[in-house]
Amino acid sequence: MSTEIKIDEHLHQRRRIQKHFDARASCYESSAVLQREVCNRMLERLPLVTLKPDVILDAGTGTGWGMQGLMQYYKSARLIAMDLSVPMLQQAKARSSFFRRPKLLAADAEAIPLADESVDLIFSNLMLQWCQPEKVFAEFFRVLKPNGLLMFSTFGPDTLKELRYSWAQVDSHKHVNDFVDMHDLGDALLAAGLAEPVMDMDMMKLTYDDARSVMMDLKAIGANTLVDNHSSGMVTPRRFQQVLKAYETFRCAGVLPASYEIVYGHAWKTEQRIKKIDNGEIKIPVNTVLRSYK
Repeated sequence: MSTEIKIDEHLHQRRRIQKHFDARASCYESSAVLQREVCNRMLERLPLVTLKPDVILDAGTGTGWGMQGLMQYYKSARLIAMDLSVPMLQQAKARSSFFRRPKLLAADAEAIPLADESVDLIFSNLMLQWCQPEKVFAEFFRVLKPNGLLMFSTFGPDTLKELRYSWAQVDSHKHVNDFVDMHDLGDALLAAGLAEPVMDMDMMKLTYDDARSVMMDLKAIGANTLVDNHSSGMVTPRRFQQVLKAYETFRCAGVLPASYEIVYGHAWKTEQRIKKIDNGEIKIPVNTVLRSYK
């Protein structure tokens, strides 16, 4: 019974996230400055990879910014643009060329409706933070062909630390999402069967005139949605003013920062690291584990 309740709660959370992004699709692009910049930095890494994919999955394509870059770089590849939100996919479709349109797939990255070993490259920009990484990595491993590549970005624990601190001065409720540490993501990649994970991190800051503008920007892109919102507490006008006052302690050179820890990762599905089950154990070569943390 308790397992059924947990499953129902998780499905409810996925639907709530979907509806939130559905509602933000039309205004998302105007506020997604950070998302575009991170996506561009990921695209700049593609020339460093010796891979000529036939099939590419853009997981969490959003309004299709990454999709456009992928089609420009891999001119002969077949692209699948996947997102949980249909209105987001409609925005991506409007952005695409009439002469070369990707296949649009409305689906959850935790349950990808693609065949096993059907994709050469998975590209995922700032989507993972809305999912359970273990489930997503397992699905990525399943749909990747042998010698296929996963390249992704997500948010790390120091993301929105100023906003998190400001709310903490007012109450003990959760108002900002928690984000997975880079090293834990590396462990999850290995546990999923992916090989040679390489992780790195950037700190990026957006600046604002006031804290209210920070929150409005987050709302415009759906990033104010809590993955787990069981207890966020009632926000009265007085408490909200206290949050704004606490945020003011971060003002520097006349502006307020909003920090984002950007975690980048890539890993391969190699022939050597395809899971081998023996007596219920997953065997992982020790040299692979050591190499991934150098």
